[in-house]
Amino acid sequence: VTCPMRFRSQMRVFILLFLSLALFVRAQEEEDEIRNDSEDFSSVTCGSIVKLKHVATGSRLHSHGVSYGSGSGQQSVTGFPNIDDTNSLWVIKGSTLKTCTRGQTIKNGDLVRLQHLTTGKNLHSHLHQSPLTKQQEVSCFGEEGSGDTGDNWRITISTDGWKRSETVKFQHVDTGKWLSSNRNKYSNPIPGQHEICGIATSNRDTEWVAEEGFYFPSKK
Repeated sequence: VTCPMRFRSQMRVFILLFLSLALFVRAQEEEDEIRNDSEDFSSVTCGSIVKLKHVATGSRLHSHGVSYGSGSGQQSVTGFPNIDDTNSLWVIKGSTLKTCTRGQTIKNGDLVRLQHLTTGKNLHSHLHQSPLTKQQEVSCFGEEGSGDTGDNWRITISTDGWKRSETVKFQHVDTGKWLSSNRNKYSNPIPGQHEICGIATSNRDTEWVAEEGFYFPSKK
């Protein structure tokens, strides 16, 4: 008689443990669902660290510790063909005229700065000529995020809020030129990297998409 009773007792304990575990797992799933419902990672937000892919060439907006040998002599900006390089990461910040808060969705017409994560300099443009096509030079400028109005870019998108899956265009505020790339490539010391420049006309060469990165959820 003792063995069946012990067996039933052990089974009861097992069933209770199983049910408790099942309830715990379900509670965790419900908590995750609530968390996921309240956090939206589909938008590009202020403070996010992103890689920007040029639609036409597939290269990522990129910079490094190499200066232009002509023009301004500032830190060069290129289109990098590989996706796994931290020098293609940019922090999205507010403009020199208006700050933004972390998690704030970037909207059509907003002014932003793109700070190069590795060097701390801002994406910049001015009236110097680009080295290869003699368009407007795009460089990195400033120290630890400080710079001037030449760092401001206006967001142009087809919806109200910038989504990670949609194309975006960047218009330089001071000069009106559009952030662009092309299939012209540099030789040494940055062989195979595409030219980045500012051009006068908005077209397919001015289309970008936010790809890999670290995104802050948008605020409700």
